Amino acid sequence: MDAKGADWLRGIDRHLIGLGVLLLLLLVLFWPSYAGIVAIWVRSPTFAHGFLVIPAVLFLIWRQGAALRRIEPRVDARALLALAALVLAWLVARAGAVLLIEQLSAALLIPALVWLLLGWPLLRALAFPLGFLVLFGVPMGDQLIEPLMAFTALVVVSLLRLSGIPVLWEGAFISVPSGDWAVVEACSGIRYLIASLFLGALYAALAFRHLRHRLLFIALAALLPILANGVRAYLIVLIGHLSDRRLAVGIDHLIYGWVFFGLLMFLLFAIGQRWSARLARTGSAEAADTSLPAAALEPQHHPESARSVLLGLLAALAILGSGPLLAAWMERPCPAPAGFELVLPPPSATWQHLERSFSDWRPRYQEAGGLVHEGYQEAAGTGAVAVHLALYGVGRGELVNALNVLVGSQDPHWRLIARDPRRVRIGGRGERVIEARLDSPARGQRLLVWQWYWIEGERLSRDVMAKTRETLWRLGGCPARAVGVVLYTPLDLNEAPARARLERFAREMLPGIEAALEAWRPFKP
Repeated sequence: MDAKGADWLRGIDRHLIGLGVLLLLLLVLFWPSYAGIVAIWVRSPTFAHGFLVIPAVLFLIWRQGAALRRIEPRVDARALLALAALVLAWLVARAGAVLLIEQLSAALLIPALVWLLLGWPLLRALAFPLGFLVLFGVPMGDQLIEPLMAFTALVVVSLLRLSGIPVLWEGAFISVPSGDWAVVEACSGIRYLIASLFLGALYAALAFRHLRHRLLFIALAALLPILANGVRAYLIVLIGHLSDRRLAVGIDHLIYGWVFFGLLMFLLFAIGQRWSARLARTGSAEAADTSLPAAALEPQHHPESARSVLLGLLAALAILGSGPLLAAWMERPCPAPAGFELVLPPPSATWQHLERSFSDWRPRYQEAGGLVHEGYQEAAGTGAVAVHLALYGVGRGELVNALNVLVGSQDPHWRLIARDPRRVRIGGRGERVIEARLDSPARGQRLLVWQWYWIEGERLSRDVMAKTRETLWRLGGCPARAVGVVLYTPLDLNEAPARARLERFAREMLPGIEAALEAWRPFKP
């Protein structure tokens, strides 16, 4: 090895040692976030592929070894801005308990450190492996479950009607003459989609060299399982219907699903094989990896001083350390609870307390500081309304949480038919609430539900706005007074009387309820 080559090797060693030190410190400082990622890999079959991500990334980087050695590493101070932005995003997400953003920010810190210690050209060269690490290492995709369920139900119903089978369709529930079917979370196809994307991205990295071809194949790996899952669900319902529910139910349901997924992957890889072979024949496959910057194809052998690497390392450490320090201050113990219990207003001339609840249904709120429930009967005898309040502001519970639902996915008695935003009249003015329809065939009962958030005196129905308010208060050191408000009443075939009943109740009783909330002080002054 000549003198220039030896200098380059010593230079890259400095950068790699600095990067290794920062990655180790990153793991220690942000351990709760990375441990949370692994915990999801362990408990969720949907994200069990996470254990294969790091070996796959290391393999993809190893395949680029010869090309990477052509690029001179350089400390790039511009990455410090990206580090600061990501640490801030992590802190805000932790304050608001937005787990996805917290974990995504923690994962993106890894490529940001690569940018800082190795430079922009090397970051570009490693864009695909690092992107693979972030996209498939961080458990995400749950937000797609409901849209995928709705799309699957639409495909099933459309194909059943084209097949001449009578269908009654209500939300995620489908009835045909032979029986009832439900499109549940397991039928959404999210597992097929994530598994297909994972395998498709890995195949794209191995079979294609041009970034455009890789992205097109990954897009195909996303589109194909979404469409195929709708067909799969239709075939299951069709087989069950034609066999009078002797086939495609129980374990058969799962077996057919995974056999179908195997055929889908065979089709995807067959398309990829023919495409890559065609590119090779036509000469479209590039001789060099176009993800590498042209200016960096030849080594310059101008190693950077150890002082630059040390300064970059110290600056990164200062920024990274600020996040956990601020988080520790933010999560310090709040004042002791004042022991105040929320009391609903007394009955009025129009609304009297119910001696016995008209329904056994209750919304599900996790880790609430307190629950208040009361039923009212209209004096005119036209119907009943129940109010359910979930109180947050004591402890670690959060009001805006994906686990806080009207009906659980495995509820044996109740099912959610529809849940949509709606403008209603409350206190003489238009308000936006979430209106839902619930059904319990076993109990022969239907409910009309209004739901919204009350946070420090403000009514909110949008999750994003409510989560923002919760987060801003949490950044100040203590949680906000936050309440999940639910009103519900029996529902007949005609929704208008039930909706009018809820409006009358809100007009007369809601001011007293909100006055009680305003007086509620979960902490000592």
